Amino acid sequence: MSSCVRSFQDVVRSRHSVRGFLPSPIPRNELEELFQEAQYAPSNCNTQPWNVHVVGADKLKRLSDALVEALAQEHYSPDFSFDTHDYPPPYKQRAADQGGRYYQALGVARGDSLSRAEVVARNVRFFGAPHVAFLFMPAVGDNVRVAADVGMYAQTLLLALAARGYAGVPQTILGSFAETVRHALGVSDDLKLLFGISFGVPDDSHASSGYREGRIAVEESVVWHE
Repeated sequence: MSSCVRSFQDVVRSRHSVRGFLPSPIPRNELEELFQEAQYAPSNCNTQPWNVHVVGADKLKRLSDALVEALAQEHYSPDFSFDTHDYPPPYKQRAADQGGRYYQALGVARGDSLSRAEVVARNVRFFGAPHVAFLFMPAVGDNVRVAADVGMYAQTLLLALAARGYAGVPQTILGSFAETVRHALGVSDDLKLLFGISFGVPDDSHASSGYREGRIAVEESVVWHE
């Protein structure tokens, strides 16, 4: 384990979704430590329902090519529905504001469809990251409890990455190509793809490196009962 240990508060407050990575892979021994720490995430009745497929090296390039083709052909195959337009206020507006700020950070003008298409395609190229973790789960009931468990696993992994100076970005869009990913990785249809996390060493020279999102005030989301 790295001797450089940051405070929990520093890790939580500095962690952010990175959308530009260096190609340098994380050493295998550190990868194993990261996923060992993620394994300590809580879950309902200790079911630990996450099934994680970590892809890198040549396999990552082949998978990216398959996803680029699926995106171009609009071959979407999500296991779970997701559309930000379904959110009621104020959540829908927050999503719209985030998208606008991100495109602005990249210098993409409103209405520039070609540039916007290229930005979307960067998602299935994993933003240049050397690793991606696909988070699969079994289908249980309405899936809410299992998805919550996988979400807690994902946050634990993201914090473990941040604690070591690495970074990751959860990508719902990767879940839109569940059939493509399952086929490429030989995953059973019984396992449903929730999302993926691209991760590695952040590229501080990338145009998106200075892009950050703020958080709403605690008073807007927490109600105290005393």
